[in-house]
Amino acid sequence: MDAKVTWKGKMAFEGVADSGKAIVMDSASDPAERLGPGPMELVAMSMAGCTAMDVISILEKKKQAVTHFEVKVHAERTEDYPKVYTRAEIEYQVTGRAVDEASVLRAIELSIQKYCPVHAMLSQAFPISQRYVIFEDEGNGARSVVAEGNYVVES
Repeated sequence: MDAKVTWKGKMAFEGVADSGKAIVMDSASDPAERLGPGPMELVAMSMAGCTAMDVISILEKKKQAVTHFEVKVHAERTEDYPKVYTRAEIEYQVTGRAVDEASVLRAIELSIQKYCPVHAMLSQAFPISQRYVIFEDEGNGARSVVAEGNYVVES
């Protein structure tokens, strides 16, 4: 894979990789002036996106009636430069109708142990934990928690 960034002025850069699709990243000191996320934000979003794509694909193959799906990453960084991540937690929020908890756990397992290269790389640098919340879609935007827990990697 090849990627490049091109300076767009101040602290903004346009990044393009093999797909030809572009993304703007910016680390302007004033958040209101930023044209896009910063590089470290992109790392966290890349991990969320990578595992989310795996999990939703697996849940769809398992015929789970998912109506909304969100993956959040909370990452902690050092205070001193280069301000690297020291740990992260991925939270999978699955909303649907009668979504099977075992299917969600299996999808998470396959993503983090087999398919997601971003998680595989980052987990070599810092610990990453996973938790999940499954909501029953009650219609009209209402939902209720039916299951939640932590996914623990078996050693």
